[in-house]
Amino acid sequence: MAESDWDTVTVLRKKGSASQAKSKQAVTAAQRRGEDVETTKKWAAGQNKQHVVTKNTAKLDRETEELHHERVPLEVGKVIQQGRQNKGLTQKDLATKINEKPQVIADYESGKAIPNNQVMGKIERAIGLKLRGREIGQPLDAGPKKK
Repeated sequence: MAESDWDTVTVLRKKGSASQAKSKQAVTAAQRRGEDVETTKKWAAGQNKQHVVTKNTAKLDRETEELHHERVPLEVGKVIQQGRQNKGLTQKDLATKINEKPQVIADYESGKAIPNNQVMGKIERAIGLKLRGREIGQPLDAGPKKK
C-alpha cells in the first residue's frame, strides 16, 4: 500500500448530536475551532414533490406525428351540439344534467377533448343520440341490452 500513488488522508472528527449539527451556532463554533464541517445542499428539501417527466410524456405533449392524443371528431361535436339544441339545453344545462363541468361540453363540441367513454355515454343518454360506432347521429335505442 505504501508504494501506491494515492495520498493517505486521515479525518478526525468529534461526534456530536444531530441537533448540534443542524444549528447555525454549532456550525460556526466548529468552524472557529478548526474542525471539519461538511455541508450538503438537499434538493427539494421539505417538499413532498417529485417532478419527474418521462420521455414518453414529453413526446405526447409535443404531439409529434407518431405519438399524439386522439381528439373527438368534429362530426361528433356537431351531433352533440345539434342534439343539445333540439332538447333546448345550453352547454351549462347539459353539463349539470350529466354531472360534468360546462368546459367539458365545450371541449367535446369544439373537438378539443380527448374522448372518454364514460362521458360519451352520459352525453349519449342525455341527448338521445349515438356518438360512437358507425351510426353516429342516429337515435339511441332506449331498450334494454340483450345478453
